[in-house]
Amino acid sequence: MIVAIDGPAATGKSTSAKLVAQKLGFTYLDTGAMYRCVTLSVLEQNFDLNDKKSLIFLLDSMEIKFKKSGSKTLVFLNRKDVSNDIRKTAVTSHVSAVSSIKEVRDFLVKNQRKIAKSNNCVVEGRDIGTIVFPEAEIKFFLVADMSIRAKRRQLELLKLGEKKSLDVLIKEIQKRDDLDSNRENSPLTKANDAIKVDTTNMTINSQIEYIVNRVKLITIGN
Repeated sequence: MIVAIDGPAATGKSTSAKLVAQKLGFTYLDTGAMYRCVTLSVLEQNFDLNDKKSLIFLLDSMEIKFKKSGSKTLVFLNRKDVSNDIRKTAVTSHVSAVSSIKEVRDFLVKNQRKIAKSNNCVVEGRDIGTIVFPEAEIKFFLVADMSIRAKRRQLELLKLGEKKSLDVLIKEIQKRDDLDSNRENSPLTKANDAIKVDTTNMTINSQIEYIVNRVKLITIGN
């Protein structure tokens, strides 16, 4: 079974998806982290994104793995723990551009489908319900007010030792929304059959409870 959770940045997708997966006993597949790993590799190697042949070689030599560590899921890129590195501002600022490249998306979507083929999964991202798993049994699309999203992102950065004003973060999030929504390959959009969830005034616990209850209704119905 696939539970798809889509939506723009800082709407609570990642945290909700992780905990929903725990509640249901499903595998949590963080597709955003996979795109961030590619972006980190591109930045570290000062890579030319227009060099498609070299990009394909880079992708083919890349190993991305998720490992559980207590209540956390660590992300490894070529056997190195990059869980914190992929959340930093430099990666966040470039991930939309890297994600829009067809070769990158084709490579990662293939890997995502392979992982989900033999597992019950909660999958979160921006095109899960529309492109990656359009056949998902249940889909959610999370939204939230911009000011709330900026505050959430600010708290996330503070945990990584970075400080940014809300005004700057609002502009950055708006820019990323625009890039994600208007890219040619797999743009951010709500699937017609997705359940829209406004998380502006919801706690993480209430988000999780709502999603889990909706999923259980589907499984009971089947």
